[in-house]
Amino acid sequence: MSDAVYPARPRAASPNGWWGMAAFVATEATLFGALIGTYAYLRFTTVLWPPDGLPAPKVVLPLVLAALLAATSIPMALAASASRQGRARRAWALIVLALVVQSVYFGIQLNQFGADLDRFTPQRDAYASIYYTVLGAEHAHVAAGLLLNAWLVVRLAGGLTRYRVVAVRAIAFYWYAVSVITVAVTACLVSAAL
Repeated sequence: MSDAVYPARPRAASPNGWWGMAAFVATEATLFGALIGTYAYLRFTTVLWPPDGLPAPKVVLPLVLAALLAATSIPMALAASASRQGRARRAWALIVLALVVQSVYFGIQLNQFGADLDRFTPQRDAYASIYYTVLGAEHAHVAAGLLLNAWLVVRLAGGLTRYRVVAVRAIAFYWYAVSVITVAVTACLVSAAL
């Protein structure tokens, strides 16, 4: 892996790849706004939440995991900065660090998801349906982010190009959005325990 230095051309606007990711994140924010709005509607129009004697969700572990995932925005931001400075090795190392932490988060969350499925199914009632829909959508976005980071790790091993710098910036932006979504989803779901 080499720290390729290339001449910088001043840009008048952000690259198309970054704008593409921004448009994608905007659609995802709309999706999660609708999901969280549905959860809130069901929660506040139902007397007993969660219904049918289901245990309240755990609070501490989901909050710790959400904070852990949100903290990975820091190495992603630093990787984006390092890539703009032409420091491929530093960007690569920061993305690997973020990827490891994000993978730990995802593994624990999948384990918890499976344990929840053993206790109740999505077909049980409205609570179970919205719970699994919101959580499953969040997990799918984390999985997509893991694949994007793994792709970056492979691509950055060959050094930096303008295209790869844009990719690092765009994928870092995606992780900022996933972090916000994860915190919002976690707060929404643990609210049933309050």
